[in-house]
Parts: sequence; C-alpha cells; structure tokens
Amino acid sequence: MKTWLTLSLAAGLWSCSLLKPTPRAPEMQTGLVNANGLTLAYERFGSPKNEAILLIAGTNSQLTMWPPALCENLARRGYQVIRFDNRDVGLSTKFAQAGLPDWAAIGQALQAHQPPPLPYTLDDMATDAAGLLAALGIAKAHVVGASMGGMIAQRLAYNHPERVLTLTSIMAGGGKAGFPLVANPAALAGIPAPGPPADTAAYVRREAKSLVALSGAAYPLDSLRAQAMAKEAVRRSYAPDGLARQGAASLAAFYAGRERQLQTIRVPTLVIHGGADPLVTPAAGRDVASNVPEARFVLVEGMGHGLAPALIPQLANLIVSNAAKRR
Repeated sequence: MKTWLTLSLAAGLWSCSLLKPTPRAPEMQTGLVNANGLTLAYERFGSPKNEAILLIAGTNSQLTMWPPALCENLARRGYQVIRFDNRDVGLSTKFAQAGLPDWAAIGQALQAHQPPPLPYTLDDMATDAAGLLAALGIAKAHVVGASMGGMIAQRLAYNHPERVLTLTSIMAGGGKAGFPLVANPAALAGIPAPGPPADTAAYVRREAKSLVALSGAAYPLDSLRAQAMAKEAVRRSYAPDGLARQGAASLAAFYAGRERQLQTIRVPTLVIHGGADPLVTPAAGRDVASNVPEARFVLVEGMGHGLAPALIPQLANLIVSNAAKRR
C-alpha cells in the first residue's frame, strides 16, 4: 500500500521544436489567489477573455506536470489554459501542521467502511479548484484532470456542476473499489524506498526512477531527462510530506465507490486511459466511463502513466473535441 502511495503519479516534459520559424508562444501569466481559505499558485496561458480549460494535476505533481507544449497547443486554439498547484504541493498552501498520515488508523477505517482520519479529502481539493475559478472570475471551465487530478475533476463535475462545461478524466479510476492498487507491480518494482526527507539527492533519484517506470516502454522517458525534471521540481518546491497526505486522500478516494455520484454528471465527458498504464488499470478508466451518462472512453495504445511529448497533439485534439460538445 505504501509503495503505491509514495509514487509520483504523472509528469510532463518540456518540449522544444526543431522546426523554424518557431511560432510565438501564447502569453503566460503567473499568480497567487485566495481560494477556499488557501493560497493557490497558478499559471495562465492565453487571453483571460477566452473560454477556460482548467488542468488538475496528480499526486505530488506540481503544476509543471502539465507540459507547456500542451498548454500552448490548447491556448493557440482559442482557450485560456490554467494549470495550478494543488494544496500541499508546489507554491500553494502546505499542511505541515497535520503531520504524517496514521496509516494503521486509515487502514482500519477503510476496512470498517468508515471515514478515515485525514487532514483533507479529494472533495476538499475539488472545492479548491472551484474556488480558484471563482477567484479568477471564471464562471465555468472545461475541466481536465490526470491521475489523482482526474478523480478531483470527477468530483468537481458532480459536486460543483455549476462550474463545469465539460469533463476530461485522464488515467484515473474512482468509480468503484476492487481494482488493483498497482496495475503492473513488476514494472514498478525497481523504484527504491523513500529516503530520509533531508536527503534530496535520494529523493531526486527515486523520483527519476518513478518517472521512467511510469512512462512505459512505448513512449520511454530518458533517465537523464527524468533526473532533470526531478531536480527542477525540487528547486521549485520541496515538501515531501505533502506526498503522503495527498496519497492518503487518494487511497481513501480509491475505496470510496462513487458510482452513484458519477451517474449524476450531465456534461460531455471523455475518459482517456493508456493501454500500458502500469499504475492504474485501464479497466478502472472504463468503469468511470460506464458510469457517466453518454461518456466516451478512449484507450491510447502504448501510453503509460504520463503525458509523453509524442502524445501531446493527440491528447490536445481529444480535449478540444470534447470541449466542442459543451451544452
């Protein structure tokens, strides 16, 4: 259980083009807002006058998990694209005062089908996202989430439907319990155990191995690039205890069984899943799609648990196609 909880769930690569001339990148704005009693850090690509796409990141993933190439692709199509740091990660509010999760108590509560002792839940994080939109003056957005962010996006759609135009859930389960915590344990067996929090070098090595393992064989991530990504994340913000707290919230959500809530979603919904995802089985994504009325499921062959640069055009096309179905 702890092995799954301490994995970093998805990351993107900074993309560069060898084609000349290079198109001018959309304007980017950075800022902090007060939302749901917290400070949330965000970045916006494109004009604030355009319809919004909100990107929600996964466990232990800063807003930088969303590749700029994807954000710019979507912004060039006439959207304002917002990526942000969830609570307990990046430059947003940390919950250090909550300490580390009590795994024994959490396990006992889940086995007894009782609410586990958590400092916050994914429902709280969905309310953060709704508060972010309100603070930015955005009435509604196309909501896109990956991994834990996909589960948060689902909750935003059924807990705050007034804020959601369309929903795209990527490499995320959340419909019901019963699926394996790790889809392919052998693929992730080489990831070392976490080191002491003060040992940032060990943290970087572990994160890099996680990123490589999660990417899969069809769209491999170079180990040197993975190390550079992990180092950059540490330079931007290093708060490893937030991973455990977010992981505990994700675990509780994994066992929550939200079929009835998913069945209340009435916006156009797209569920995307990688055929080679070693962490979240594609069956969990199919289950989400089967519960949301009229949802579409797309299996991307060879895609692991990450946003490979080669897949960005396809993912952008899918997101925009679903956004065009807004009601």
